[in-house]
Amino acid sequence: MPLFATIWPWIGLGACAILILLLVAGDGLQADRRISRWQDMAWLTWLGVAAYLLHQFEEHGIDLFGHSYAFRGEACMVLGFRDAVSCPVPFSYITAVNVVSVWGAGLIAALAAPRRPLIGLSFFAIPFVNLFAHLGPMLMQRHYNPGLLSAVLVFLPLSVWALLVAVRRYGAGMSGVLAVVLGGLIMNGVMIGSLVAYVNGWFSEAVLVGIQIPNTFVPAGLMWLMTRQRVVVPPTPAPASKPRRAPKAVG
Repeated sequence: MPLFATIWPWIGLGACAILILLLVAGDGLQADRRISRWQDMAWLTWLGVAAYLLHQFEEHGIDLFGHSYAFRGEACMVLGFRDAVSCPVPFSYITAVNVVSVWGAGLIAALAAPRRPLIGLSFFAIPFVNLFAHLGPMLMQRHYNPGLLSAVLVFLPLSVWALLVAVRRYGAGMSGVLAVVLGGLIMNGVMIGSLVAYVNGWFSEAVLVGIQIPNTFVPAGLMWLMTRQRVVVPPTPAPASKPRRAPKAVG
């Protein structure tokens, strides 16, 4: 196994800690400092990136029961491979999916959010759909899967809140909400479908990894296509009126 495949979750955990410190201690990651940070899409997108870094550590670092790199074994079982050692799921695939989607697409979405808040919103397609990817198997199999805890306790409330803010403050509308859902579904469909195709020998590992790079930008691209005709301008708080000076007395 390549060294980076084992240490990237720990690097992400460190980045998560730094992000949370910046989000809590200051307002440098907030686009509009005149409003609550919980109403600011740029701040919420950075919080979403931090949340996903934490989630990735539960999946691929150490899970709730202390197992290391547990998600790959779970994925192998779903594909019918009980032995994780002989499982054909490449470590390069898992690394590419996670690093590009959060360290790449997530970073770009957060940087774009101050000027294009709906591009920031598009990042939540990843945690929103991922939530159901964990919740569904848990309900069917009645047992914990790596990443479930952070998906339920963090992804669910944060994704729902980001969607509410986008609709109420940024005018995302049905097209914006639909772009989040469709973007997440398409991205996950390509991700899973390409892995199944690789396991069945349809193409090489290099092609499998290469597919994941553009695939992680599907939510942002779909959001742009579905909302490009709408100029989203959040309401600006009315400036406080200055008190009038009393007229000077004459004489």
